[in-house]
Amino acid sequence: MVPPPTRNRSTEPVQAAKKSKADQSSAEPATKSPAKKVRRPSQPKNAAVQHERGPDKHDSGKQTGQKDGFDALLEPFYHEKSLTDPIDTAKDKWNLLPAFLKVKGLVKQHIDSYNFFIDVDLKRIIKANQTILSDIDPRFYITYTDVYVGWPTRIDEDLPEMARAQWTSTVTPNECRLRDTTYSAPIMVDVAYWRGVREVRRKGIVIGRLPVMLRSSRCILSKKSEEEMAQLSECPLDPGGYFVVNGTEKVILVQEQISKNRVIVEKGTKHGIVQASVTSSTHERKSKTYVIMRGDRIYLKHNFLSEDLPIVLVLKALGIHSDNEILLLVAGHDSAYQDTFFVNFEECTKLGITTQNEALEYIGTKIQMKSRPSYHDYRRKHVQEAIEAMSNVIVNHVPVRDLDFRPKALYIAHMTRRTMMAYHDSTLVDDRDYYGNKRLELAGQLLSLLFEDLFKKYNHDIKMAVDKVLKKPARTEEFDCIRYLNLQANHITAGIQRSVATGNWDLRRFKMKRAGVTHVLSRLSFISALGMMTRITSQFEKTRKVAGPRALQPSQFGMLCPSDTPEGEACGLVKNLALMTHITTDDEEAPVKKLVFALGAKDLCQVHGTEIYKESSYIIFINGTPTALTKQPRNFINAFRRMRRAGRVSEFVSISLNGHHRSVQIATDEGRICRPLIVVEKGRSKVTARSLQALRKGKLGFDDFLSRGLIEYLDVNEEDDSNIAMYEANINSSTTHLEIEPFTILGAVAGLIPYPHHNQSPRNTYQCAMGKQAIGAISTNQFTRIDSILYLMVYPQKPLVKTRTIELVNYDKLPAGQNATVAVMSYSGYDIEDALVLNKASIDRGFGRCQVFRKYNTILRKWPNGLEERIGDPIYENGLPIRKHALLDSHGLARVGEKVSQGEVYIMKQTPLNPHASPGFGGSDWGVGEYKDTPMTYRLPDPSYIDKVLVSVMDSDHKIIKVLTRQTRRPEVGDKFSSRHGQKGVVGLIAPQTDMPFTDQGITPDIIMNPHGFPSRMTVGKMMELVSGKAGILAGDLQYGTAFGGSKIEDMGDILISHGFSYGGKDFLTSGITGESLPAYVFFGPIYYQKLKHMVMDKMHSRSRGPRATLTRQPMEGRSRDGGLRLGEMERDCLIAYGASQLLLERLMLSSDAHVVDICGGCGMMGYKGWCQSCQKSEGVCKMMIPYAAKLLIQELASMNVVARVGLVDEFPREEGEGG
Repeated sequence: MVPPPTRNRSTEPVQAAKKSKADQSSAEPATKSPAKKVRRPSQPKNAAVQHERGPDKHDSGKQTGQKDGFDALLEPFYHEKSLTDPIDTAKDKWNLLPAFLKVKGLVKQHIDSYNFFIDVDLKRIIKANQTILSDIDPRFYITYTDVYVGWPTRIDEDLPEMARAQWTSTVTPNECRLRDTTYSAPIMVDVAYWRGVREVRRKGIVIGRLPVMLRSSRCILSKKSEEEMAQLSECPLDPGGYFVVNGTEKVILVQEQISKNRVIVEKGTKHGIVQASVTSSTHERKSKTYVIMRGDRIYLKHNFLSEDLPIVLVLKALGIHSDNEILLLVAGHDSAYQDTFFVNFEECTKLGITTQNEALEYIGTKIQMKSRPSYHDYRRKHVQEAIEAMSNVIVNHVPVRDLDFRPKALYIAHMTRRTMMAYHDSTLVDDRDYYGNKRLELAGQLLSLLFEDLFKKYNHDIKMAVDKVLKKPARTEEFDCIRYLNLQANHITAGIQRSVATGNWDLRRFKMKRAGVTHVLSRLSFISALGMMTRITSQFEKTRKVAGPRALQPSQFGMLCPSDTPEGEACGLVKNLALMTHITTDDEEAPVKKLVFALGAKDLCQVHGTEIYKESSYIIFINGTPTALTKQPRNFINAFRRMRRAGRVSEFVSISLNGHHRSVQIATDEGRICRPLIVVEKGRSKVTARSLQALRKGKLGFDDFLSRGLIEYLDVNEEDDSNIAMYEANINSSTTHLEIEPFTILGAVAGLIPYPHHNQSPRNTYQCAMGKQAIGAISTNQFTRIDSILYLMVYPQKPLVKTRTIELVNYDKLPAGQNATVAVMSYSGYDIEDALVLNKASIDRGFGRCQVFRKYNTILRKWPNGLEERIGDPIYENGLPIRKHALLDSHGLARVGEKVSQGEVYIMKQTPLNPHASPGFGGSDWGVGEYKDTPMTYRLPDPSYIDKVLVSVMDSDHKIIKVLTRQTRRPEVGDKFSSRHGQKGVVGLIAPQTDMPFTDQGITPDIIMNPHGFPSRMTVGKMMELVSGKAGILAGDLQYGTAFGGSKIEDMGDILISHGFSYGGKDFLTSGITGESLPAYVFFGPIYYQKLKHMVMDKMHSRSRGPRATLTRQPMEGRSRDGGLRLGEMERDCLIAYGASQLLLERLMLSSDAHVVDICGGCGMMGYKGWCQSCQKSEGVCKMMIPYAAKLLIQELASMNVVARVGLVDEFPREEGEGG
């Protein structure tokens, strides 16, 4: 549908609203009750409340019986929803959500950011470093004319440039995962360079390879249908947004940073120190400038300066000559500010500085220079240096054109004023944790920094190589530099790959040292992968116990999920995005500036100091830089917003009023977090029934809503300047916006919880952590993957009580859990402390059954002399393979489908005896042609089955062999289960079905849960889930438990009563053991349970004797090495307190590292075979048992010239005067 012309655009929604009302009243079916017909036009607001809170008695008949023609239209657009009512804006505005998630949201911000980097940022970086010149030959140059990223290829497919245009590679991400290669594409440039006597132009020169983000514009999966995705063995539901590097999936997590190029005012802990700091960041350099107020003196501080400069001196150096003008620019007409600032003029007078030149010369002496040339005129040098520093180093993001320092002077004056304001009123100090002062860095920005660093190094290396060749006087051939371009290409490839693989961003050029930027994508379940894509980490040290950054800020409402954060040390530092958030990319500043002046604002540089701080004057800041002045801020902002809604400016530019600073803030920079809201004008929402109908029919998309000004994006600062109504009923005359849906304040992981608004909040946080550990389906291509460990549920089910979020993120297509029938009652005493009782018959039918896949791989290495590892043949005895080799086929690899037990060989690998032998070249010929066995044996105590064997070749030409093993596990005592409400428990007993209680219909529960799990946890949502699920089963449909809405419990009770059940979900049960009826009604119904990855089979560990460490002769540590169980310090304290000294001796010495030594009674040193070496005699040497670790300590001390003597006394000394 084509948007109408702009001039009609502002009136269009109102007409649409009127027209839709008329349409609706004529189109309403005759079956509808007349009461409703009268009510809708007269009380639209009340009707909205009615719908939001759920259907009343009038609605119920209409809901069940009536059908519209919408069902078929909804099928392709909203999967499996049938909204049978006529459209009602209050209830159905959530239809905007799936439309939004089609174009933005969840993982789209990673993909948008990467696409922006490829299409825009890459070209900007090349343009900034376009030409390479030579110091030797002035005629020589290399100029990059264009840069572009190709389609993904294999490394060995980088053909010459002529063939590349017609030919496409068949590489797929799945192939890269299986072959342990990198899914990357060549970065190509067009160059013009000087060769001999003429200019030569070449196209498509590869300067390196860039890992490709899955589903980005350069990925082969972009814009593919489900069928095409299946042919590439990729999952259509996989979110993308990650990289495949050396076969592992890597995510660049969203990084949270404090805003760049913005003034932040802080108050020091010491009294009287106030500072305004700004971190300037441009493509040229990054630096930090401070304006500090100590007592009543104000200074400018910067690393480039050897000492702090008085602020008046700096302003004089920036060309503001008169003291009066300085006073006006900083203090305005406010007498309190003027009195505070007057003192600062003294410093300048003391130094005797009055003119700009004197000030510049003084600054020149204070600049820290690396080396100072002696032959120049010093005086001139100082001024030059000062001008250079003031224009390019101090506050370097404010540009200086033609030595016009006025904008920079205004900026520094503004910083000074902010310091003074905070000095007088401590409430004007900025909050670092306020989310409007934060920026989020995405994959695109981080890769851009990395590429810029590597590209500058690449150009430097080429310049060095070229200069080296041009230095040679007698060259035999014409010099062609193309081969140097190709030679250096590996640096960029290796640099990017290394950073993405290790997660270390070490960029010396930008003073950036960060670790842990990339993480391996967690594939425990579909939701754990999705949750990882929306995770935000801050570069804040986790160890410090500070409450500020960890607290839930009010400014995070709707932007970050309030529930989804880990417990423990990272609590509140690692956050997750909410459902409808978008992170902005960079917009051009110039057109916004033009618009500001076009809307009647005055240029600040042309305004005299007297006007700037008048009562009626408001300064307009663009990205933190003071630019213009307006007298009517409200009118200006409204006009600007009208322009934005009409599509004259990018929809991500934000504008807000700051009353405290009397300023208008406009932001166009990248990394701001924003979300869409419905525009409200004159007390009416602009999204009408008619526009929603067009959306459902597919005539309008989300972007059309934006371009028509029905919806707009607000960032945190603009949200503060708006009045947002939660529901349509709350709209009043001052309302500016309306929430699309309240449940979107939760993220993708917390959105899985049914009725979360009825739970105690920490329970929702626990579920967010556990939902990521639930075993289920991870993707539709899970059986073609070979992951290092993979947990899959055998019969996953979609939940009976679902939420809107579950449908939006496709959790119902790849679920992780099963609907269990639960009885809440006490049974057997094996259910205390949250333990569960499971029904044995349910387990036999497949409840909670899962499969565990493990990967074992090996690489067959090659050596430069032509030797390589190989797969040998199994060893036969009497015509049959020996027991260890029973699994192997004739190739020396395990047969698929065989059972493999501990100690059996599954790859019969052989290594050359002397891999470095070089007999032909005078080297050693020992072991030539001989191989030793280095087999891969199965180590785990429980057997598995061989599921797959893959043989392939890596990029480095080494063969790779992967073996996938499979175990099928059924639940056993000790396995961990949890519901979706943070109620975790282990299986305490598996009871036979005959002993389980049963209802009148003969239904036995799958799980019996102890009722003591409810009172202190207050998870009312779990009870509501049970009632809704039970009603849903009886009514034959799925119920909703969406946050702040969902199926009403009263309606669920009505359904239960109509089917002959108790409205509270309780049933009459009969004991399976005695056959008597239970004396109380039991809460009984379906709850969705998740099996978690913590299984007792992976954790169970014990040992009697086993391996010992060589050095200390104590038992090894850890389950994997069959280690011992440690009796630690605290356990030792308990035994001491108990007085069990012999038990202590046994545990700490006899069972661990008892050792018999000979000790000399004379000198206290250790002897050997009854002989003391230091005394040179054998009398008085006796045997003694001590821990081996003690003997080791004595010897290690002796090696450092510290002698430790063991003093011996008689165990049973004889009393004096006894016989003998």
